Amino acid sequence: MKTKKLNTIASLIFFALTLVVTGQNKFDHSTWDQALILNVSTDGLVNYNGFMKDSSLLYTYFQQLTENKPDASWSKDEQMAYWINTYNAYTIKLIIDSYPVKSIKDLKDPWDKKFFKIDGEWFSLNDIEHKILRKFGDPRIHFAINCASYSCPVVLNRAYTAANLQRLLEQQTKKFINDPTRNTITPTEVKVSKIFSWYKRDFKTDNKDVVDFINSYANVKISNQPNKGYADYDWSLNETKINPTTYVLD
Repeated sequence: MKTKKLNTIASLIFFALTLVVTGQNKFDHSTWDQALILNVSTDGLVNYNGFMKDSSLLYTYFQQLTENKPDASWSKDEQMAYWINTYNAYTIKLIIDSYPVKSIKDLKDPWDKKFFKIDGEWFSLNDIEHKILRKFGDPRIHFAINCASYSCPVVLNRAYTAANLQRLLEQQTKKFINDPTRNTITPTEVKVSKIFSWYKRDFKTDNKDVVDFINSYANVKISNQPNKGYADYDWSLNETKINPTTYVLD
């Protein structure tokens, strides 16, 4: 009887652990992870020629995405990871479909073009960003999605998952804000990315403003600098001409 009871307890524990694990792994992003490792450098430069050569990985991932749209059973982090990866993957597709191209802005309606399907529904990049990702109420998503341009937050060369999402959102936000090629924050001058102007309302949370948000990550705080403004936005393509050889592994 004691052995039977112990077996029952063990079974319940195993079942509970299984629920926890599967709840955090509704979708396997390993195909996208592999494509990123092969074709994105640690500084976020993209080898678009490489993505075209590895197109089988991309199209396998697109098939997985369209067949596994998130539903209410997915955790918030799993949903966010799915849609961030979807946005970034289809931005890559948008570029390679018209490659070579000097800038995403050379394309017609790049963000409003409905050019891919998820579970039979047509989507644009703006649909994902504005109708889905921004609805989560987490302004850090702006530093995880990439618009194929130098002034955008860099393309991370690993896939987002439910397990790494929070850590990577913090990492990418801090990295972007303290990147002198995208923001200048010194004791005498402030020129921040226009992202903080375009999405100003997203950064106003919990009675804090945009400056409060930036200061929570910035190594140099914004306070009484005499020169303040926004940096010019470089829309040129964020590409590298060589195969990346150095990777960041978790």
